[in-house]
Amino acid sequence: MNRKTIAITLLISFLTAAGASAGVSNTARSSDPQAVLARTVLARAKAASGGDAWDGVTSFQLKTRVSTAGLSGTAEGWEDVEHGLYANSFSLGPIQGAEGYDGTSAWSKDPSGQIVVSDSGDAREGSVNESYRVARAWWYADRASRGPAAVSIHPDRTEEGRTFQVVAIHPQGGRPFEAWFDAATGLLDRTVETASNETRTVFYSDYRDVSGLKLPFRQHSTNGEARYDTIVEVDSVTVNPGIDLARFSPPTVKIEDVEIAGGDRATIPFDLINNHIFVDVMVDGKGPVRMIFDTGGANLVTAAVAQRLGLASDGAFQAQGVGEKSADVGLTRVRELRLGGVTLRDQSLYVLDLKDIDNVEGVEVGGIVGFELFKRLAVRIDYEGRKLTLTRPEAFKAPAGAAAIPFTFDERTPQVEGKLDGIPGRFTIDTGSRTVLDVNRPFVEGNGLVAKYGARVEAITGWGLGGPVRSAVATAGLLELGDVRDMRGVRGVRIERPVVHLSLQKKGALSDPYLAGNVGGGVLKHFTATFDYQGKVMYLEPKGQAAGGPGDGYDHYDRSGMWINQSRDGSGYEVVDVVAGGPAAEAGLKVGDTILTLDGQPAGETPVFEARNRLRDSAPGTPVRLAVRSGSQDRKLTLVLRDLI
Repeated sequence: MNRKTIAITLLISFLTAAGASAGVSNTARSSDPQAVLARTVLARAKAASGGDAWDGVTSFQLKTRVSTAGLSGTAEGWEDVEHGLYANSFSLGPIQGAEGYDGTSAWSKDPSGQIVVSDSGDAREGSVNESYRVARAWWYADRASRGPAAVSIHPDRTEEGRTFQVVAIHPQGGRPFEAWFDAATGLLDRTVETASNETRTVFYSDYRDVSGLKLPFRQHSTNGEARYDTIVEVDSVTVNPGIDLARFSPPTVKIEDVEIAGGDRATIPFDLINNHIFVDVMVDGKGPVRMIFDTGGANLVTAAVAQRLGLASDGAFQAQGVGEKSADVGLTRVRELRLGGVTLRDQSLYVLDLKDIDNVEGVEVGGIVGFELFKRLAVRIDYEGRKLTLTRPEAFKAPAGAAAIPFTFDERTPQVEGKLDGIPGRFTIDTGSRTVLDVNRPFVEGNGLVAKYGARVEAITGWGLGGPVRSAVATAGLLELGDVRDMRGVRGVRIERPVVHLSLQKKGALSDPYLAGNVGGGVLKHFTATFDYQGKVMYLEPKGQAAGGPGDGYDHYDRSGMWINQSRDGSGYEVVDVVAGGPAAEAGLKVGDTILTLDGQPAGETPVFEARNRLRDSAPGTPVRLAVRSGSQDRKLTLVLRDLI
């Protein structure tokens, strides 16, 4: 389980559903022929959708019906056209939520009632684009707070007998997108925009006359996977309602759904397996259910656990993780979650079929507890002592002598400023990842890291939602988290010679161009880590020798040259990946083989994570005797461990 184990896309965008008759930001008054053609298309769009009637528009209020992921509901949206501000609220099946932009920050209210202000590059650029469209700054230059956009004209497109004029736009501070205008009517037909992990197309139709304007009453949004499409249909539009500007700011929410028995703090034991923190959780008094404790994960249970506990699941939203595939995720509600002396009441949980994850981990994974708990309580993770301390924010005191590293949020996950061998970037902090550092593919390619580090080993290096993760593996020189030169105090840490996984993923979280990489349990277990989500500070107290065991340093990597999972029947280890030219390949192991015994010990008696540790930690030159089944043939092999990087 790596970063962004679940990234659920619930697109309910009302903003362009009420007047996005053009989709372009304020254009520079350039004499370039392409810019001139673009301005001609935009001027025609304004005339087609109301012309001078737009000059008197200052705001909108919309009431809509929404259907997505097998659920339906209602929503309400507000736009301050003069300033490019927006806010929406929705009720969809078992969940309610809200989102908005106040001119500075994009915020959202999640189903548990928490407010999240995301400072990821993806969120910032997306909110800038939405603000431009809300302000109709392509027509009104004085509303473009960040300056003119770069615009150009693309060749006309023809589709199903219709011709479209296509304008390419790149707002300052935003990201490029396309606006397609119907050549026959001049009205906007669609926008196409590529974000961090997907390209989303929004279609506009059912144009109607409202107060002299021609507005689309139907919006259809898709990322190409039809089962996750969102349909928004407008019931009513009010032009120029009075709107209090406070509506666009993140609302103040008092959360009173958490209890700590006997005081302000509670201590909870945990197991550390595969560098993952496992805790026992009672769900509506049933269990315990073994869950991963994840800084960025949403609270969820697996489909198997939901069935076992009798929890009904609604909807089928899209879940995306580190793998290249997506999966369906449903929603359920429970009366309470209890971890030791801590109780969370009336919680929404996502329900997800974490296919094969038990075989990857070697233990049952019943779900995840994460952001909802971290957001409510300060969390201290003592990796050495294997215990969590959860404290109410008002009773929390920063640990003395710890490195205090400020963070912001990438969706739900903390992100910090850092450097990899002097190259600056943003790094997410993820207790749900087993690795030291996964480096995102765009950062790898943009900085030539495969060549820089001489990475020759390519392998499966992790597994999470969406399947396996493939990387080139190397040892870097120095990872810095926070500002280690800040003279006001200890505000950073240095990790020397970390093993880095240089992602080869074309899709999923590790293809995000806005992030440098993801720091996992392979780093965090060397510290006592404290997270104050209210103050947005992470505290790291070095603990000397790694908590994972003697010799388990940052520069340690697998010495067998293969990835193994527990076989489905539990009787052996399935060989899933073999490194070309590595010890496993030289011994004759192939993908699909099943290891039955390891040095004479039956595989069914030893969890796969213990076998992995043994193959990783045993000294170079150690011979490992294996009994292997290849199809219907059994054979015996000897694998000699060695360093691969």
